[in-house]
Amino acid sequence: MITPCDHEALKAQSKTLRQVSSYGLAFITVIGAALVVWVFWLSVIRTCKPKTNIASNRTSESAPLLNPAQPQTDLQRDHTAASDSDTSLCSVCANLDFHKIFLDGIPLKEEIPLGSLSSILEKSYQCSFCRLISFHVRRTWRLDEFPHVSLLETVFGLYSKNCGCLREPFYQSTFRCYRLHIVRMKDPGGLWKRHLDFWEKNPLIIHLLQEDAFKFGRPADLHGRRVKDTVDIGLARKWISLCRRNHGDKCGNVWKTDRKLPEFVRVVDVVSMAVVPAPSGCRYLALSYVWGNIGADYWTTRDNIVERSTPGGLSASTLPETISDSILFVRNFGERYLWIDALCIIQDDSVDKYTQLRAMDLVYGLSHLTIIAAGCTTAQDPLPGCRPRTRTLQQHIEVIQGLHLYVAAPRLSEALAQSTWNTRCWTYQESALSCRRIYFTGPQVYFECQCDIFCEDIAAENKCHPSSYNFLRSSFGESFPHLDAIPSYTGAVDRYTRRHLTVESDIVDAFTGVTNALAMAFELGDLARAFQYGMMLPEMHFTLLWQHNPRTPRARRLLPEGGSSPWPSWAWAAWRGGILYRGVDVYLRTQMANSSSQLSVQETLVDPWYIVDHNGNTVQLDVRQVSWVFLRAKEKKRAYSAPRGPIELTLDIHRPLEPGTLIFTTTCSHFGVTRRGGEESSTFFHGLFDILSTASFPPIWVGTAVLPLEPALPSYLDFIVLSRTSSHSVYDEETLRNYDGCLLNVMAVSQDEGLMERVGLGVIHEAAWVASRPEEKVVFLR
Repeated sequence: MITPCDHEALKAQSKTLRQVSSYGLAFITVIGAALVVWVFWLSVIRTCKPKTNIASNRTSESAPLLNPAQPQTDLQRDHTAASDSDTSLCSVCANLDFHKIFLDGIPLKEEIPLGSLSSILEKSYQCSFCRLISFHVRRTWRLDEFPHVSLLETVFGLYSKNCGCLREPFYQSTFRCYRLHIVRMKDPGGLWKRHLDFWEKNPLIIHLLQEDAFKFGRPADLHGRRVKDTVDIGLARKWISLCRRNHGDKCGNVWKTDRKLPEFVRVVDVVSMAVVPAPSGCRYLALSYVWGNIGADYWTTRDNIVERSTPGGLSASTLPETISDSILFVRNFGERYLWIDALCIIQDDSVDKYTQLRAMDLVYGLSHLTIIAAGCTTAQDPLPGCRPRTRTLQQHIEVIQGLHLYVAAPRLSEALAQSTWNTRCWTYQESALSCRRIYFTGPQVYFECQCDIFCEDIAAENKCHPSSYNFLRSSFGESFPHLDAIPSYTGAVDRYTRRHLTVESDIVDAFTGVTNALAMAFELGDLARAFQYGMMLPEMHFTLLWQHNPRTPRARRLLPEGGSSPWPSWAWAAWRGGILYRGVDVYLRTQMANSSSQLSVQETLVDPWYIVDHNGNTVQLDVRQVSWVFLRAKEKKRAYSAPRGPIELTLDIHRPLEPGTLIFTTTCSHFGVTRRGGEESSTFFHGLFDILSTASFPPIWVGTAVLPLEPALPSYLDFIVLSRTSSHSVYDEETLRNYDGCLLNVMAVSQDEGLMERVGLGVIHEAAWVASRPEEKVVFLR
């Protein structure tokens, strides 16, 4: 029985319990709300993890692709969520059996449609494979610059390519691996082709990482590899070791002979941090980089050369990051000596500069390895990957059906095409003359020698069997020289003149290393007699056949410092812009194009040649003669024969001839010229012109010339004969026989007081030339 006192006590206790219960409920409510908020923010943080939470290896583990309005992250993305299910794939991609695709491959003729680019971009936030494609497209193609290109009508497809094989037996599929290619299946109206050439320059390729190779019973050869934040020095050493062991003399210097550095060459001792004379026979590296407009405080000058020549003399200097990082790389690489132009040449000493610049073929040609800072726009930029956080990793990885796939970085040739380094004239010979090159680009490092290419994101290090092959070798950055002198020279001029100079008059000096190497490699004799104004004189019949890049205005180059007269018009170095060497086929086109074709000279029709040297003396040139002409049956001789006999080497103009004046005997004639119809003049500065005979009425077509569009040309021009050529594309319509040897290489010229200047180049049919009654003439060509 409960007493009144007990009852009151129970009431009080009940009240207390109700209060505690209400407090507890309130407390639980607060805790629950806090948990909800915490879970919400955890999900937000997880979703935004690539932007806010960076793992120690700089790899994000799960993140949707950033939309175009968001800035690109510098992280190596690795999306591992839903790795073993198809829930992260759209309906199209879920129907793909990626294991079978990577096992057996898909031929191009059996490509699998993936849908329109518009739908792929839309699905990239839910579908892992669409995300891979979108990552490349948004990063590379700059779609916002082409709003008129239809993404809805452009349909993509998927096929695979064999990556190659490094192991015997090469026919076994066990040793082969595949990479995926995304291609355009439909492009209505050709919009993509006309407005977006990024596709050809940056193909979309997807690789399987090497960690999954075992799933197919294959070695890791030619599979993808994860790129680290910094360059793997051990891997770089392995590349050089493989080159030296497998390639031998093939990757020796361009002369294939023993050469030594001159005693006046200096190098940086990265151990003592001093500029020292290069020790005899020392092994050294060289640096190729873009100076940029960052001042001259770090240069070696007459005032600081003594200080810099003592141990520690460079330590106190404030060096740009490209240079300081290169010194750090060489030290970590286990080497001691490094050649850097700004430090090893006394920049304010004209004599030292002249002497050193004429040894560039030896400096770069004999280097153990050349470091190429292709990812730097000025010397102030860090060498990408040399130190932590100095490069932007762009290796986007997705796990799809249990396989780690990633979008391939640009191959070497593509990466170089996008670099500032590749636009500078001075850097051309630094690369071309080097037997081994290591390129530091933004995404990764590449190694290139004369026989092989290696890079960080592809596992291709294996013994180089003569029959082995791999896809990396299709993207060589530079190949010099070729087996023959003429293609070596013309190819070098073509690639060199696409680039730019800060000081225009450096055009010949920045090419001197190449001409020195060619003179030595092909035994062209004394350098001063073999090359002048950048022209290879012993092969004058070929080297005179250069053309302006049609998209380049015809403008003379500025005079060198202290020069009193312009360089001669017959030398490509006298003109600004790109130069092409093209064969006869260019004259058969209906429109101009930038493409090159093989030069053809069947017979030299000028001999001898003379030139006025820098002292005003007229000297004879050693020009090689060519004769590949074969007479047809019943043909005793060609209709045109070159004039022979003594030459009058003086011109009555009451003033001395300028240095560089060419003197030779040939024939000259007068023809009409008219612009070939059907050409678009808005994009070209040079065009195709029909050469018309004036001996008949109405005038008939007898040849073709490439001539400048501005300033406007007269209706008639003088032409002179240079050599004989032919084309298998031109034939007699009655007999259907090719005009072998029946075309003449001619130069269009202008005349002033007996002196001639080059206007353009063309071909004329031999019979038409003879019918024009040409005049034999001593030519003074300026």
